[in-house]
Amino acid sequence: MKKRVLSVLLCTVMVAAMIVGCGKKSDDGGSSESGAKTLVYWSMWSEEEPQAKVIKAAIAKFEEENDIKVDVQFKGRNGQREGLQPALDAKQTIDIFDEDVNRVNGTWGKYLLDLEDLAADYEATHGVESLMAIARNAYGQTHDGDETLHSIPYQPSIFGMFYNKTLFDKAGVEGAPETWEEFDEACAKLLDAGITPITADDAYMTPYIGIHLAKYLGQDGVKSLVMGEEVNGVSVTWDDPKVLAAAESFADFAKKGYFSKNITTNAYPAGQNQEFAPGEAAIVICGSWLPNEAKESVADDLVWGYFNYPTVPEGTDDNTANNIANQVFAINKDSKMPEEAFKLIEYLVTGDTDKAFVSDAMCIPADKENADNWPVELEGVKAGFDATTKYYDWAAGVENNNDLTPALKENTIKLAGGELDGAQFVKAMKEAAGQ
Repeated sequence: MKKRVLSVLLCTVMVAAMIVGCGKKSDDGGSSESGAKTLVYWSMWSEEEPQAKVIKAAIAKFEEENDIKVDVQFKGRNGQREGLQPALDAKQTIDIFDEDVNRVNGTWGKYLLDLEDLAADYEATHGVESLMAIARNAYGQTHDGDETLHSIPYQPSIFGMFYNKTLFDKAGVEGAPETWEEFDEACAKLLDAGITPITADDAYMTPYIGIHLAKYLGQDGVKSLVMGEEVNGVSVTWDDPKVLAAAESFADFAKKGYFSKNITTNAYPAGQNQEFAPGEAAIVICGSWLPNEAKESVADDLVWGYFNYPTVPEGTDDNTANNIANQVFAINKDSKMPEEAFKLIEYLVTGDTDKAFVSDAMCIPADKENADNWPVELEGVKAGFDATTKYYDWAAGVENNNDLTPALKENTIKLAGGELDGAQFVKAMKEAAGQ
């Protein structure tokens, strides 16, 4: 009798456990305890960053309005870049992830779900001038050579020259330079007024030289140069006269004293936060995330200005060729909830969430419905952003050869610091490339 009672009790416990188990989240993105489906989202942001706070608030509202739960995990840059691919390879449940467009569509391209069908309904409702117009433009949305949509952008950005209008006025510089000659003249006036013309951080020295080279060579020329092979029919070597011309014009600015005396020692974010933001230097090369990053150091009288990287003499590209990029959301091709994942992405990149990115993190709006909703600090960016006709990858592709990038960074810093002239820079890079 005792055995029968014990057996019945065990069966009751097992059944109860099975019922409870059915309500818990499963490894394949099953139900939560409330019965709602659960999406797993890995984010590139750290939890205390403004972007993360916007995302958390948006997800809370999304969960209230939909029968979907979201397990958002803020990994930070290093955690995302070091941990995502191994997790995807291990088939860990991850439905959505984000990062910059080149990393998502390039490095992690093989993990991405084709979004064409999911995007079709959105486009039918909102038209081609909607968010998808950004997703489908030349921001680098190609995937393995085709133009199939594989990611959805948010927080668009542009990389160029930010300047302090107050210091320009003090030095008598009228307007933003559009050509290299105008840039030279502006820097000379700033120097004469006792103002450091240009600063930069070590983190941005390779994109600096990459975009500079691209103005002379075009982006395919830059990629060919660093990869040592033909790219889209373009072949460039370190012996190309335009490479030397680019290096010499950079060295000329160093010789004239236009670069900060700290240019060789500025470890990010020293240049932007300790020289530009407080008003010690008039110009810094950076992305449109700068106002958000430097906001704690900004001088009271700093008035934000921006200009696209200037057109150089006899160059291939003019100042309408720029690195416009963005962070993007992508869906894991193995996700068992792609429709729900796309619904969350749409919620995060449009409407009130997009407005919150603008107001709380000083981002450029991604949703075309918010096209007039730019942060005050980035109002000067809009003209250059809208004028862009050719889109560069990050650093115009100069970082595409990982073996060469450390030497490129080192020698660019030396070039800006006046430790190398143009010919010496080219010689050093040829040696680094094994030529």
